[in-house]
Amino acid sequence: MKRLIQGLHEFQTTYFSTHRELFELLSQGQHPRILFITCSDSRIDPNLITQTAPGEMFIIRNAGNIIPAYGATNGGEGATVEYAVHALGIQEIIVCGHSHCGAMKGLLQIGKLEEDMPAVYEWLKHAEATRRTIKEHYQNYEGEALLNATIEENVLTQLENLRTYPVIHSRLKKNEMQIHGWVYEIETGEVMEYSPALGQFVPPQAQFSRAAWITPEQQERIYKGSSKR
Repeated sequence: MKRLIQGLHEFQTTYFSTHRELFELLSQGQHPRILFITCSDSRIDPNLITQTAPGEMFIIRNAGNIIPAYGATNGGEGATVEYAVHALGIQEIIVCGHSHCGAMKGLLQIGKLEEDMPAVYEWLKHAEATRRTIKEHYQNYEGEALLNATIEENVLTQLENLRTYPVIHSRLKKNEMQIHGWVYEIETGEVMEYSPALGQFVPPQAQFSRAAWITPEQQERIYKGSSKR
């Protein structure tokens, strides 16, 4: 706690004092450009890895960067997604998984969680599509390779879940929104983005060197056939 109080003092006397105009502007309302969905893992700092300032991103964090399908639960994730898109007018959504994800490790052995961590067990059921994909298409994977495949497939699962939200589905149909899947590697700082056209994760800048983002209809067809890459 002492470290946090010291940090508050440093923030108020250094950063805040030199960015007063920014915070005065933020006090009048928020206009984020991105909805960033990522894990609660303490090693992940969305603003740090994207070098964004306060007010630029609307952020959802939870164990495993999971967005339950529309109507599956009355939790805060769905409400936050709906608010971000409908009320704030956000047109870009990123789901960002990460290496060494504890939630995905738990998903791979979910049966062991029911007794000791029943809440985690129930929460990870929202990633059942990921677990089944891994079970059915990655039988020959093990260890780190299996975990990495689970992390990537879970990002794709959450993109599919996002599509079930009417407020997102309608905007994708009208080409008024883009959704992206990222994986952040803690040990290298590298971020990879899923390319529907290539069916794999590639450096984000590689997306800009190709043609414009493909249509939502093309994305949907590719996602449906991309469970085994």
